[in-house]
Amino acid sequence: MESRENYEQTLVLIKPDALKNSLTGYVLSQLSEFHTGLRFAGAKIVYVSRMLAEEHYAEHRGKIFYDSLLDYIMGQLHYAEAPWKRRVIALVYQGPGATQKIRDICGPTNPHVAREQKPGTIRALGTLVPLKDAAGNVVGERMDNLIHASATIEDAAREIKLWFHPCDIPPFMRIYPTEVNEDFYYYRDNKLFLKHEPGTVCLLAPGHLAWKSDMDTLRQLKQGGSAPFSLASVAAKYLINADREG
Repeated sequence: MESRENYEQTLVLIKPDALKNSLTGYVLSQLSEFHTGLRFAGAKIVYVSRMLAEEHYAEHRGKIFYDSLLDYIMGQLHYAEAPWKRRVIALVYQGPGATQKIRDICGPTNPHVAREQKPGTIRALGTLVPLKDAAGNVVGERMDNLIHASATIEDAAREIKLWFHPCDIPPFMRIYPTEVNEDFYYYRDNKLFLKHEPGTVCLLAPGHLAWKSDMDTLRQLKQGGSAPFSLASVAAKYLINADREG
């Protein structure tokens, strides 16, 4: 029986700038089992909705670069005239020390720092983009750094459960508690509905497998109480690649 440390997981997102510059193969080779000793536990191509982007970058709400960061991960900056190309590749890697191993290969968040201190890392190929206000004054910068990697084990748990359904990950590779749903849950305009109404979309139906943390959130919201996570954080994942966000 493998030790539990072999089940540590972390999230990786190959961002739109890496895709546009045909760096996908390079990134995957750097993160391969040969280099890291880690293995895939999940992979998917995601059209990033605004709701998903906002939940992923929730910690940056209110910062000067927040809106630009959303446009970046949604692909609106690198595929402004080609919306059909907007996507990211989301990956879950699993194995001993997964979070730190991936972070080391990615390099420092700032591409300039990566080039100076960790040349040869993935983010050393990135760039910084100045952000300007309406008058044309530089007010900050956005880091186009090609790849996202979970910063901590705790961040990885939140992020993996934001980007992946349980059934996106093989049964023997699921490390977070799951639960079989027994009710109908619908969504529209950031509101939860317990039966179908015009304009609502179904998040979960009886028999669907869900993360236990999602079920705890939905039950608390159903009862009108405070929930451990936001409704948007639940809806964003179950509506990934849907035709509409509800």
